[in-house]
Amino acid sequence: MKNLYFAKKRVLILVSLLFGAASSLIAQQEVMYSQYMFNTLALNPAYAGSRDVLSLTAVGRYQWLQSIDGAPRTHSFTLDMPIKNEKMGIGLIAYNDAIGVAANTGINLAYSYRFKVGQKTTMALGVQPTYTNVSQKLSQVRNIDLADGIFGKDITSNLFNAGLGLYLSNDKAFFSFSVPQIIEQKYGSGDTAKGRIRRHYFAMAGFVIGKGNVKVKPSAMFRYSGGSNVGVDLNANIWFKDKIALGFSGRKSQTALYGQEFVDAIVGMFEVQLTPQLRLGYAYDYNTTRLNTNNGSLSQSLVSTPTHEWLLRYEFGYGKSKILTPRYF
Repeated sequence: MKNLYFAKKRVLILVSLLFGAASSLIAQQEVMYSQYMFNTLALNPAYAGSRDVLSLTAVGRYQWLQSIDGAPRTHSFTLDMPIKNEKMGIGLIAYNDAIGVAANTGINLAYSYRFKVGQKTTMALGVQPTYTNVSQKLSQVRNIDLADGIFGKDITSNLFNAGLGLYLSNDKAFFSFSVPQIIEQKYGSGDTAKGRIRRHYFAMAGFVIGKGNVKVKPSAMFRYSGGSNVGVDLNANIWFKDKIALGFSGRKSQTALYGQEFVDAIVGMFEVQLTPQLRLGYAYDYNTTRLNTNNGSLSQSLVSTPTHEWLLRYEFGYGKSKILTPRYF
């Protein structure tokens, strides 16, 4: 039990250090989602109002659950609706992204202006002011076989920023491009000003194939921040009678985790339209890096790292016909 206790504490320290180092090493800082294709507003303000109804979405993401203290946890809530005869959209995004003793908590407001670029195609341009509280409570981490002075100084900053986005869509396809935070800011002050928010670029695209009771929806997302590798998610969802969807994804992160330079996660997804207004989604990530093997140095029995992600969406329709129209994006 003592060895397990120290192993768990070492993992807590490890993930805290990784979180702090990520800012300086230009790694992934924006929130990661497996079900990004059903949660586009969290990454692109131009998506606000695109579903033509008042839409509420809650997501809970829980990484590396098995016996790891301080494992990453993400909770987010989004709300959006069209206004001005659906020519504009407004939205709100609230989230908390935590790992170890470090956390980012933010609130973003979204505004989009929408206009036709074809008979069935709409383009939206979006902007979002953002507020983020960056916190690393290093004073809560106790030294274990490490030199004194490494921990003890908390870092906390309140950051205001802005993001931009473009969203192009019709009933069968979409393209999205966004920069959620444009200004690259340092956080902390004095001796603790060691972190920097990096500008991230997101590009997403998808389309629907098929008619009748079975449809296939491939999609892809590309992530990039200056100085890092390009991250890629490739996905395919199969819809049955517009009610149930099964999906699979492969992910290559922006950083080479534990020597992994190709696919570092395989994702299985399940979506069900419980009622015309209520949708439930679930994703399971299987980590293919060395962290998920039995040759890790932290603990032989501590490195099984499943990730679970839940999504719940409820939509208030302004008209019954809108709710009953299938929305694939």
